[in-house]
Amino acid sequence: MSEIRIHREHDLGLAKAREIAWRWAEEAEQKFGMACTVIEGEFGDTVEFTRSGVHGQLIVAPDHFDLQAKLGFLLGAFSKTIETQILKNLDDLLGRGEAEKHAADAAAARKGNTATKSNNSKVAAKKSAPRRKA
Repeated sequence: MSEIRIHREHDLGLAKAREIAWRWAEEAEQKFGMACTVIEGEFGDTVEFTRSGVHGQLIVAPDHFDLQAKLGFLLGAFSKTIETQILKNLDDLLGRGEAEKHAADAAAARKGNTATKSNNSKVAAKKSAPRRKA
């Protein structure tokens, strides 16, 4: 299995971060056939996603997003491509321009917080709106 780990800091606050996470989950369901469930918490949310060959979660906090996904054997061969697409989608939702993305990536690399890929990750979605759990 392959694993994808992505960390993105932001200064949006929890309410706006929740909106972005909800849109991300809807896109994951529509574009990739993922089944997504949103678990709302007092200080942050968790978006769980799954599909054949992929499962993971997106942690939504007032100041960052953390995504972890495990890919099955077949999708593991495409882990770098999948990671790149997830990064692009998340950055697009965060409204980052190309220059800002590169600057943020460079700063994160200096801090050791770059989006990392290990050997276990996957992504999943479905075609209806994400389910919410309180």
